Amino acid sequence: MPIGSPSKQTIATRKYEAKTGWISKTYKMKKDIVDEFKEACEKNGDSQAGKLMEFMREYINKANK
Repeated sequence: MPIGSPSKQTIATRKYEAKTGWISKTYKMKKDIVDEFKEACEKNGDSQAGKLMEFMREYINKANK
């Protein structure tokens, strides 16, 4: 549950995320690569999170072969 006095929307969002298995994850990465990735995603109309999940799935599939 969020800390402090969260709005009803925040509570509902956190409940939905927990139910569907979404989490926030932080990584330290080089700024220039992150900026280039953001620009490339914007240029192609892709979501950064969506592309990262796609890359992760491809990596997992290769590792499990």
